[in-house]
Amino acid sequence: MRTRRSVRPVQALAGILLAAGLVLTGCSGGADSSDSGAGTADDKAAAQSEAKEAAPGAADSGGGAGATAPPKISTNRIIRTASLTVQVKDVPKSLDAARTTTENAGGYVGNETTSRDEEGNEQTHVVLRVPVDKYEEVLADLEGSGKLLERTAKAQDVTDQVVDVESRITSQRASVARIRELMDRATRLSDVVTLEGELSTREADLESLLARQASLKDRTDLATITLNLSETPVDKAAKEDEDPGVVDALTGGWNAFVTMLRWIVVAIAAVLPFVVITVLLVIVWLRLVRPRLPRRPATVPAMPSMGPLPTARTAPEPTHPREGGEED
Repeated sequence: MRTRRSVRPVQALAGILLAAGLVLTGCSGGADSSDSGAGTADDKAAAQSEAKEAAPGAADSGGGAGATAPPKISTNRIIRTASLTVQVKDVPKSLDAARTTTENAGGYVGNETTSRDEEGNEQTHVVLRVPVDKYEEVLADLEGSGKLLERTAKAQDVTDQVVDVESRITSQRASVARIRELMDRATRLSDVVTLEGELSTREADLESLLARQASLKDRTDLATITLNLSETPVDKAAKEDEDPGVVDALTGGWNAFVTMLRWIVVAIAAVLPFVVITVLLVIVWLRLVRPRLPRRPATVPAMPSMGPLPTARTAPEPTHPREGGEED
């Protein structure tokens, strides 16, 4: 009986000590949790304020919190260009086929120039824009439209430029938003004027970057193919393998003669206006100007003061002597 009485107080004391330990542990844990919760809230508030200061214009641009993150480019940005010179028999027909191929690929036809040479052969220069994924297919189709005379293809990697422009756009938008926030807080007129000038400069830089970004996107999304179509001269192609004969010599001589006459006519036509003007000026001078000029009086030869000049005397006719030796 004594043993049981001695054990019960010990158990009770142990229970009290255990309860007190649990209470103390709970209090310290609650304090730690409250401190950590307060620290987490402060950290979140600080992070949000820093995010607003770094990119306050993210909400305006629709980027959200992810606007401050650097842009990620999954694939390389490459500008692809090609130039083809194809000789065909019918230029309009081949041009229509090239347009159809481009439009079916999701592209469009850009600049187009058509001309004819001296022999009447038609030539066309056209610029085609096609999606990059259809570039090789369209290029092969255009090469097969006739006899390929020349082909050049280039590829320029502009991935670094795209990343740089997008990063600068993000920073510039944040800069513009900070200036606007400062304008809202400004109270003095001088500060407002200064901030407005700075805002105009930064907005102009932002627009320039956006234009460059659009240009890079257009050139990387659509490849550029420059197509030159020339008509095949049928007669010339048939005579390429033949040796020149008398008819060819006569034809060449006649062409040279006609060319010479053409140049002579061109030279005469170039000089003719000057000749006409010169003749008109001479006629005006002779018919209108010269008759109205005062005429000078006729000059009379001066007479000498010594009197009239002696006239030449004629020798007297010889007379026959009279009788007695007297003369008349």
